[in-house]
Amino acid sequence: MDADNKLYELLNVSRNATDTEIKKSYRKLAMKYHPDKNPNPEEAERFKEITYAYEILSDPEKRKTYDRYGVKGLQEGGADSSDMFSHIFGSFFGGGSSRSSGPQQCEPIVIQELVTLEDLYVGGRETPRKVTRIVCCSKCNGQGGKNVKKCKECRGTGTKVIIHQMGFMTQQIATKCNDCDGSGEFIDKKDRCDACKGSKTVEEKKEITIHIDKGMKHGQKIVFRGEGHHMPDSVQGDIIVVLKEQAHETFKREGNDLILNETISITQALCGFDLVIKHLDGRDLHVKHEAGNVMKNGDIKCIVGEGMPIYKNPFEKGVLFMNFTVEFPTSMDVSVLAELEKCLPPRPAFVMPDGEHVEEVSLSDYDPHARSGRKKHSAAYNSDSEDEENGGAGGPGVQCRAS
Repeated sequence: MDADNKLYELLNVSRNATDTEIKKSYRKLAMKYHPDKNPNPEEAERFKEITYAYEILSDPEKRKTYDRYGVKGLQEGGADSSDMFSHIFGSFFGGGSSRSSGPQQCEPIVIQELVTLEDLYVGGRETPRKVTRIVCCSKCNGQGGKNVKKCKECRGTGTKVIIHQMGFMTQQIATKCNDCDGSGEFIDKKDRCDACKGSKTVEEKKEITIHIDKGMKHGQKIVFRGEGHHMPDSVQGDIIVVLKEQAHETFKREGNDLILNETISITQALCGFDLVIKHLDGRDLHVKHEAGNVMKNGDIKCIVGEGMPIYKNPFEKGVLFMNFTVEFPTSMDVSVLAELEKCLPPRPAFVMPDGEHVEEVSLSDYDPHARSGRKKHSAAYNSDSEDEENGGAGGPGVQCRAS
């Protein structure tokens, strides 16, 4: 049978058949070979071949690809052929898809490694880890045993197609073959390897050493090539270690820079200060701010070359930024205020406005835990109105504490 005409011959039509002729022939053959009428397994397989031939020839694009390239063109994914069709035709008409150039690589093993900011700053930490991986059984060389046979149920494909009939429509669902667990092979119990029980693989512990270099970052991956899973007929996978940086109580990292929040008194802000910062590598940094150079609340200063080391260029470092908060005193001795005011810039001039509309008010400390807000004020107003109507009796609605 000519390979280029195989699908047409399965449906008993010519290459020039119209869509109507193809559909009519398919319905006739589908009724003849349907599994409900033909419990014979060979007839059921014939029904599957007819159904998938119709799936291709009833689709203008797939039919065009088939007419031009034949079954091989469909297997290789010409036009819009899907992986499922490539697999089905590989099992029905011989040969698999040629889209893959070689064995597939096993999925990587991904693990997480917690690191501190000190680890990433100093570098050099080495941590041994044991990783569980799946590898080919060494006793049977990944064969699963002796006398390995092709699975009869799935014809060695590892996949079975279930047909659902819905009136004149049919639905095909590809599922893993239960008889061979998707391997496409079958081994009698007496012939199975006693080490892997016929599964071809075993679990083993692989020890790796995770080395932390200076300047590594949160989320960075350390890859151990070819140290992961190794399944039969596949390329050995990798072990990927993903770094997770833990939050630091003092420093915050931003790329290659470090940020440090520092609180100083108003005296230090006005008169200068000396500070000692304990750095991530244990060094003490003496920070000096000269008197007369006033520090304002929210000022940001920087120390060049004291940030994070640059990865793979550890002699270069980022910037250490210091974000200053000036802490004001909660109270002061009134007797010294006159002398203090002489050292400060003069107050803005105050002019009292004239007229009856001037009203003096008092400031109170704000209490965020007390009832506050526009709705609370409105409620208090309404309550006051009700109190007046009821003779003045009512509960307080406090928003601020009296000074």
